Amino acid sequence: MNKPTSLLILSLALIGGMAGNTVRAESEAPAATNAAPTTSPVYSPDSIRMEQDLQGLRWEQFRSIIESVPKMKADVDAYGPLGWQYVKGNYATYGWRKNIERLDDNQKQLLTELIRQARGSR
Repeated sequence: MNKPTSLLILSLALIGGMAGNTVRAESEAPAATNAAPTTSPVYSPDSIRMEQDLQGLRWEQFRSIIESVPKMKADVDAYGPLGWQYVKGNYATYGWRKNIERLDDNQKQLLTELIRQARGSR
């Protein structure tokens, strides 16, 4: 496999993995059902606001905050340097709500405080 193809496959795997999905072959796709479509998850207004605030920061501020919140840092570090490269290119548009919702109350409070401080230092 040549290098551009390898990078494309790795990028697609990262995108699928960071979105919480796994890449499947056509034969592994689930069979269609007549069940009603599921609704999208309901996010708290706080997580929506935190996501918007995070996406509005400069990269240096954003990375510093993510590195300060252990669970969010671990989510990115799981993909190594390529994870950080992907996040740098997409952090302003990537949906962080799911990651924020998975934080415990203490980590959400820490995240809120760090965002407040970063926004104040602009």
